[in-house]
Amino acid sequence: MAAEENVKLWEQHLVGEFVAKDVELALATMVEDATVMHMPTRSGGTGKAVLRPYYRDMFIPSIPPQWEHRVTHRVITEETIVEEATLRLVHSKQMDWFLPGIPPTNAAIEVELVIIIEFRDGKMAAERIYWDQAAVLRQIGRL
Repeated sequence: MAAEENVKLWEQHLVGEFVAKDVELALATMVEDATVMHMPTRSGGTGKAVLRPYYRDMFIPSIPPQWEHRVTHRVITEETIVEEATLRLVHSKQMDWFLPGIPPTNAAIEVELVIIIEFRDGKMAAERIYWDQAAVLRQIGRL
């Protein structure tokens, strides 16, 4: 798959998650045994049978209305995208994938992310997201 096609697929995936909030649109961009893992919290899963309820019940409904993801750097190959981004949000919803067990604090949070997306057979095969959890906990007064 051409690197440019990977970017289009990744952007379609993000539309499914954050714009349309459509689980099936997000999953349509992925291979059957895709893996999603939020590394600091170990939240995610492998395979569409696991990811469907994860996206539907935990991830997508927890995205707060005040949410901004700004790409600061992106490296693209035919097999991988590595993206650095700044995430800004207001913690106005329970977000167990991001802050497990912590009720909304209404705190403004800004954190840098590194996202690694791997591709196989023209679809996303893996997505790993890294951030500094201690920085997040400091911003909500928990550290």
